[in-house]
Amino acid sequence: MKKNLIKREEKELKNIFHILVKRDFKGYTGMAVKNMGYQFSTTFVVKLGSLFFTIILARLLMPELFGLYSLALGTIIMIASFFELGIGPAIIKFVSQALGKKDKSKAKSYFVYLLKIKAFLLFLSVITLLAIAKFLAYNYYNKPIFLALLAGAFYILCTGFLGTFSNLFQAFNDFKAPLLKEIFAQSIRLIFVPLVVLYAINNFSSQENILFLLIFSLSLVYLASLLFLLILSIKKFNLVKEKRKSLLKKEKKEINKFVFIVSATALSGIFFGYIDIIILGRFVLAEFLGFYSAAFSLIGSLAPLIAFSSVLFPIFSRLKGKRLERGLTRSTNLIILFSIILFIITILFAPIIIKIIYGSNYVSSILLLRILSLLLLVLPITAIYDSYFLSIGKPAIIAKFLIIATVLNIVLNYFLITWLLNYSQLYAAMGAAVATVLSRYFYFGVLLIQKKKLLRKSKNIKTN
Repeated sequence: MKKNLIKREEKELKNIFHILVKRDFKGYTGMAVKNMGYQFSTTFVVKLGSLFFTIILARLLMPELFGLYSLALGTIIMIASFFELGIGPAIIKFVSQALGKKDKSKAKSYFVYLLKIKAFLLFLSVITLLAIAKFLAYNYYNKPIFLALLAGAFYILCTGFLGTFSNLFQAFNDFKAPLLKEIFAQSIRLIFVPLVVLYAINNFSSQENILFLLIFSLSLVYLASLLFLLILSIKKFNLVKEKRKSLLKKEKKEINKFVFIVSATALSGIFFGYIDIIILGRFVLAEFLGFYSAAFSLIGSLAPLIAFSSVLFPIFSRLKGKRLERGLTRSTNLIILFSIILFIITILFAPIIIKIIYGSNYVSSILLLRILSLLLLVLPITAIYDSYFLSIGKPAIIAKFLIIATVLNIVLNYFLITWLLNYSQLYAAMGAAVATVLSRYFYFGVLLIQKKKLLRKSKNIKTN
């Protein structure tokens, strides 16, 4: 029986590669393979574009201004995340469900209902940011980022609605448009924003003015991308003329429940990504924020690129039992190999990597990069395990332990930063790096334990 399972898997893999070679994307499998290809290409474009953008900005701004930029942007995204509440996944889920039943009227009803909620939440996040911007800049951080935070209100609106319409395309099972949007956005961001920064540096002596123009120019990039998607959506989706159906109380309740569950995971994920820079921003000078952000951005761009084999995992997710477990094992084994190789390269050649990519002004990032390189061993595998638990219908496990790991991350960051600050500001930045690594490893560890428990439980059920 085991040989039969292996033969079936080999047959399915051959079928996938046949589809890719022949470019025959008919049927559900063909559609899945095509969408995975677009998804992977989109992720690749985003991460590669972000990496080059970060390198250009880091070199133009130098450590101090780059640190202030990272702090301002991290703060803006954190505040916006409080009001996100999982609207994006809800659009994908409920609109696609209605479209699957060929009910465009209901699909429009779901989208309009969620769009109204999104607009209200974006309004709340903008008001909140404008209300506390002065306190954060001059009291909590004591750094010149007030005008940048004000520009962040425009940034929140542009990125918020852009994400909403990107989700709409995914709900329509169109993954090509988001890819085209990312190619468009990354291209103009790499050209337009650096030109604005160069102009600002040459014409303004105030750090606040430079940062304001930087965040504002980024917002314009996302506004242009939003208009790009809107034009595509008008051409592709004929929802404007479609009549809306009134949603039942039961349907609204179902949406709200889903949004609430997903929001816990989304909010914790954002905290995971930005809490270190938020806490560090209160205690250290801006240049040390720049050193930390440079190292973390490099790891954050490299880690998702390792997990290229995960594009096959949605195919495995359609399998059950042993075939699913075998798919998970094969995916993780391949990723572990690439993770170890990249980890060793980063550890050994960190000085050369930093000097070539960021320049000699960022030599203090070398130690931070070596500490954070430990994430290369765990982040890609964690992403696979997240997909695994979602594929078996266990999102509560992810939400529960992500929240616990986030709380641990906050506590460790505060403790290590304040303790190591007694020795030096670079040590404090190293404390933030250690706290981030420990909390990420904790999260992966509990996912691994939970996976073994589920496997043991399923074996016991079969035995009984």
